[in-house]
Amino acid sequence: EVQLQASGGGLVQAGGSLRLSCAASGFTFDDAAIGWFRQAPGKEREGVSCISSSNGSTYYADSVKGRFTIPSDNAKNTVYLQMNSLKPEDTAVYYCAEDANYYSHFGKCVAFGSWGQGTQVTVSS
Repeated sequence: EVQLQASGGGLVQAGGSLRLSCAASGFTFDDAAIGWFRQAPGKEREGVSCISSSNGSTYYADSVKGRFTIPSDNAKNTVYLQMNSLKPEDTAVYYCAEDANYYSHFGKCVAFGSWGQGTQVTVSS
């Protein structure tokens, strides 16, 4: 059974940092494309970072480019979302998802696999 467990959310002041974790099990982690998404109140879910379907590079949403990265630890079957220089507009529930890729004709990340349960990130001004 595929399972993703997201954790690490919390309350942080603007300008601070957080690292979210997505622990995966039930599939071959090395071949997985795990992406991060977020949903703010009243807004649609958006892809924060995922792997490009065309060239395998890492896609970052313009709103997080230069501030967020997605390091991984294959030995721990874990993908992280390192968030630096956080802004109040980064406040959202963050999700990780399996089989997530950026598709240029959609102009966004799309996930076809399982989702984690979400972790709340709140950035105060």
